[in-house]
Amino acid sequence: MNSKSKWLLTGVSSVLSLTLLIPTANADTLSELQQEQQKIEQKENELNSGISEKSTEMNQNQSTLESIMAKIQELENQMQETQSKINGVQGEIDQTIVEIDDLRKSIEELERKIAERTELLQERARAIQLSGGSVDYIDVLLGANSFVDFIDRFSAVNTLIDADREIMNEQAEDKKLLGEQKAQVETKLAEQEQRRAELVDLKKSLDGQKAEQAGHVKDLKAEQERLAKEKTTLVQQREEAIDVSAELETKIANEQARLAELARKAEEERLRKLAAERAAAEKAAAEKAAAERAAAERAAAERAAEDKAKAASQKAASKPEAPSAPVAAAPAPAYSAPAPAVSVNASSGFIRPAAGRFTSKFGWRDIGSGPEFHQGVDIANSKGTTIVAAANGFVSYAGSMGGYGNVVIITHSINGQTHATVYAHLNSIGVSVGQQVSQGQNIGGMGNTGRSFGDHLHFEIHVGPWNGGRTNAVNPASYVSL
Repeated sequence: MNSKSKWLLTGVSSVLSLTLLIPTANADTLSELQQEQQKIEQKENELNSGISEKSTEMNQNQSTLESIMAKIQELENQMQETQSKINGVQGEIDQTIVEIDDLRKSIEELERKIAERTELLQERARAIQLSGGSVDYIDVLLGANSFVDFIDRFSAVNTLIDADREIMNEQAEDKKLLGEQKAQVETKLAEQEQRRAELVDLKKSLDGQKAEQAGHVKDLKAEQERLAKEKTTLVQQREEAIDVSAELETKIANEQARLAELARKAEEERLRKLAAERAAAEKAAAEKAAAERAAAERAAAERAAEDKAKAASQKAASKPEAPSAPVAAAPAPAYSAPAPAVSVNASSGFIRPAAGRFTSKFGWRDIGSGPEFHQGVDIANSKGTTIVAAANGFVSYAGSMGGYGNVVIITHSINGQTHATVYAHLNSIGVSVGQQVSQGQNIGGMGNTGRSFGDHLHFEIHVGPWNGGRTNAVNPASYVSL
């Protein structure tokens, strides 16, 4: 059978070992204690389950919280990077503003030059208009008074033409440059403003995500605190239940000690009565033997007297004859002491509880789920095979119990020592708690209930009260013939 957990063993074993040798009233008291213990154990199991669930939820919450915190840190890094970019773009914008100021000064200078040239050209136009509509440079040249005057006029005309050409070229170039600079400034500024707006929007989005994640963190932390409080409450309730259970176990132990004393006295009374019965039987047998001997002696004396009288009569009637050999008295019947009453096996006090094949020994074994300690032996036979009590005792448990299935536990007092026997996997139970049973009495039928693999009897012997564990389980093969 599988080993139970320590707390289950101590709790259940105490309950099961209460009813040693007790009357029905004590069985009822123990039944009430057992029910109370089972309720507390059930509550403790429920609390342990609740604590486990809270721990699982807290671990899941913590995992989610850590994930969100990592996400927040990632968002924080992105925000710092974005802010750094925003700061960089703002620096570029500031630099562009400086450049724009310089360009504006250049634009203002170009605009001033263009305005001056425009004024000059307008003056030239007005002069041409006043002179009749146009200036004929050929007429100027032909109006020279001399060659020297011609050369001077030609030079002046070339100078005026070059000046006009230069003015027109500069005017065109300045206007073009002005347009390019204005377009450059506007384009660069627009691009930077757009980039800055995008970064600002990104930062707002990151701020929103961070705020949302922070909200999740707040909710999760609140949930974590709530779960922690609930777990603390459950742990406190469990500790209180354990305290109550310990108190019950103390009561059960005290009751067990009281009942053990009753069992000891009951066993002493049983042995006293048995000895008295034997003594009375021996006395009666001795008296009967003495009476039989006295009767035999009287009968022998009477026969001797009759024989003597007969012989005398015959002697008187005839001549004397040789004396007859004396007749020996009939021997008294031999004395034999009465056979002792048989209640327990002479060697160990136990008998084999069922017929069948010995299929599994006591000790460590592996039936497929890993090594486990087998606290008893197995005897296999057909379903319903009679199971009998291995010794005189009182039923301390009869019912279903986990892996045992249907089980009967009997408490015995043999030579002043408490023992317990276990009969598990029964198909039927024929006794009840508190019932006194005799060695060899039918207590149930073989079966396949609980953690079982075929019809068989799982049989245990414990030196001391049954405690569920292998602390006091012994090898039944040392006590009964298998």
